[in-house]
This record gives sequence, C-alpha cells and structure tokens, in this order.
Amino acid sequence: MIQLTATPVTALVDEPVHIRATGLTPFQVVSLQASLKDERGNMFYSRAYYRANEIGEVDLERDSSLGGDYVGLHPMGLIWSLKPENLLTRLMKKDVMNSPFQVQLKLYDLDLLLDNKPISSLKASLTLERWYVAPGVTRILVREGRLRGALFLPPGEGRFPGVIDLFGAMGGLIEFRASLLASHGFASLALAYCGYEDLPPHPEIIDLEYFEEAVNFLLRHPKVYGPGIGVVSTCKGAEIGLSMAAHLKQITATVLINGPTFTVGVPQVYRGQVYQPVPYSTQLITINNLGLVEFYHLYEEIGAEASQSFFPIEKAQGHFLFIVGEEDKNINSKTNAEQAIEQLRRNGKNNWTLLSYPGAGHLIEPPYSPLCLASGISTLCSALHWGGEVIPHAAAQEHAWKEIQKFLRKHLIPTATSKL
Repeated sequence: MIQLTATPVTALVDEPVHIRATGLTPFQVVSLQASLKDERGNMFYSRAYYRANEIGEVDLERDSSLGGDYVGLHPMGLIWSLKPENLLTRLMKKDVMNSPFQVQLKLYDLDLLLDNKPISSLKASLTLERWYVAPGVTRILVREGRLRGALFLPPGEGRFPGVIDLFGAMGGLIEFRASLLASHGFASLALAYCGYEDLPPHPEIIDLEYFEEAVNFLLRHPKVYGPGIGVVSTCKGAEIGLSMAAHLKQITATVLINGPTFTVGVPQVYRGQVYQPVPYSTQLITINNLGLVEFYHLYEEIGAEASQSFFPIEKAQGHFLFIVGEEDKNINSKTNAEQAIEQLRRNGKNNWTLLSYPGAGHLIEPPYSPLCLASGISTLCSALHWGGEVIPHAAAQEHAWKEIQKFLRKHLIPTATSKL
C-alpha cells in the first residue's frame, strides 16, 4: 500500500518537515505535488519528480528531485518552490493567531501534468499545517497614544528580549515575522507606520519620534528586558531602522534587510533635524521582458548634495546586521550596505556584520517561504520586480533567519548563549 508521510504534520513555518513515500514498486518514478490556498483564495503550486529506491521508498532527505520545479537534494523544496497561479501574488499570512496555512501534498504516478491538473490517478495524499505562531504566544493589539501595532509575547513568566519589527512602503500592519520571533523567545512589536487604521496612507514626513515612542513603550513592558531594544527591518522599514539606530541610544541591535542607507521618498524628521529625500533619476527606471518594473538603478546618479540625506550612523551605540540579496531588483541593497559599512569604517567603527547572498532577491523572509518574484504596491506600482532565483533565495532565507536570531540574542541578552 502506497503511503505518504510527513514528520511533523503540524509545525511552525520555519521548521523543516521530513517527507517520505513508501509502498512503491522498486525504482518507480512518481510525481509529488504541493498546493496551498491563501486567505484570499489565491492558489500556489509546486511539483517534483522522484525515483524510488530498491525497496520502493522515496525520502526527500535522501533522494534528489529528477525534475519539476527544482532539481537536486532539497528536503523542503516542495514548500519553498510553491509558485502562484498569478505571477503578481505575494504569499503573506494575515491572521497569524487563528489558522495555519494548509499545504496539500499529493503523490501521482509519473505522468504529464498540464496546468497543475494531473491526468494520472492520485495514489496518496496528506495535509501539512504550517503555523506562524507557537502554542502559548499571546497577541496584544496596541493602540496607545498614536502608536498602532501588535505586541507578541512568548509563553512563560520571564522577561524577554524586545524587538520592533518594521516592513516597507506597502503599509498596513504586517505580523507574520513578529509572531515567529515571539515563537522563538522574543517580545516582538509589529509596528505599523502608514496605511493602517488612523495612520496616514501617504505620510508627508517620517517622524522618528513616533518610533521613539514605540521603543519606550516596549521598554516599559514588564516582560521586556532592558536597557536595549532590537529592530528587524526590511526595505523602507530598514531606512527607518538605520535612523533609529543612529539617533536612539536604546537601540542595541539592528537588522537591516535590503534597505537604503539614506532618506527615500519623503523627509525624515527627528527633534528639529530634517533629512531630505535623495533626488532620484526617473529615466533610470527599467522594465524587464515580463513587463515588471525595476527601481534598483534609480539612485546611481546621486550627487555630493545628497550627503544631507545620509544618517549619522557612526553615532550608533549598538550593532548592525546588514542582509543583502545580490539579485535584488528593487533596491541596490549591496551598494547601499557597502556605503554604510564604509561610513562606519571611516569613523573607526567595527560594529557591523554583512551577510550578502548571491541569487537572493529583495523579499528575504523566514525559511521555506516561497520566492515572491513580483507583486504590486498599490501606492507605487502594480508590477514590481523583487528579483531572486528560487534555489539560492531559499538557501539565503534559511541561513539568514538563524543568523538574525543569533545576532539578536547576542546583543540583547549579552550573558546568554546563542541557541536556536
């Protein structure tokens, strides 16, 4: 009897699963297909072909895919190679507390699959539950003063290292990374700063005092360690995270994922100091052969006058972890990170680490997240190319997530041994 098994069936999305098929005929070639429906009804699919061994078993931790969406030994390939039916779709969990993503795994005889519709008979199937929150994590909606966000607290009595989680210009309240960080022992504040509730959809300025209020809010919480706070930030959020590190002494660990090192779009203001946005060269926007817009050349003609837009990061009292996808088509993040590091070096600082990943794109997310090649931001563009190649991007996400946690533990709990 053919059986398809996975261990564990229920797990966090950043945890690996051991997938096996048994009861096949010796050396039989089969097709494994994964599918997922997100909360908006969008479908994602992947498939790979495997040959059973001499006793009729396929083990994804031992056996290489012969073809399909990936080739080679990739135990979690069926998950991270999921592709949307509509190219311009990003897989993003909205309700992290009450439901998992369900991934359907199906095994078929080897046969041609057209439009993700098998024409051979189904031999075995099972459903994986992929959660963004561990048992016991609590979520507290934050509406204090002008702050808007969601605070995730790990289970247990003790105090925890505090982290503020920031995403980019798409706005809204994005919780999936903060909930995962809480699942690994961090008190994590997913902080909205535009396009959510009464926050402006298109801010005319970025007021750093808003983020300072968030830092102080987190430090006041009885379950949060002090005196330092961490920041995990992506894209526009990384611009803000860099400025927070430069201006707020409470920031002791800053993770910057594919972000600029200067002010972009609108001015940033802090206690009377104004950082004007760097002028960009519209003529340097490119459109690739799929019709996807690429912004990563926009700031190649920055002049000397742009110095007023760079933050005094040499004043930062904490440490930086720069994470770069070298195939980022939205921001020239590698050049930006190198400029920031050079600024630190010129001032005698060595408080930085750079992780630069060939083949990785802009949206470096938790492990096993499918590559989002392109999607839209309603306020900016309907077809943005984020970049990245599936296999190296997946490897970058897995490595970076471990390094992020080590970095935060090292600098937020100095006496703790880093462990995963």
